[in-house]
Amino acid sequence: MTCIGHLADIWDNNTVGLSFDTLHLSIAAPPVTPDLALQVTAEHFAFCPDNIWQSHTETFRRYADAIMGLNCWTFWWD
Repeated sequence: MTCIGHLADIWDNNTVGLSFDTLHLSIAAPPVTPDLALQVTAEHFAFCPDNIWQSHTETFRRYADAIMGLNCWTFWWD
């Protein structure tokens, strides 16, 4: 949960859903620039690589574009 605390410190997030393999966060201050979104993408990848490997985005750049301005982040693990 340290990672969630780190995300909360930076992005002002709240956990809105949690199950055995899924985490849903509400994000008050999502990244709004491409460079910042790429930084967040690297953090998301370190926390949950499936978000990139097993999604429709498939690349860091496409994932970063998808989360820019997005107020809800979802993480899941197989």
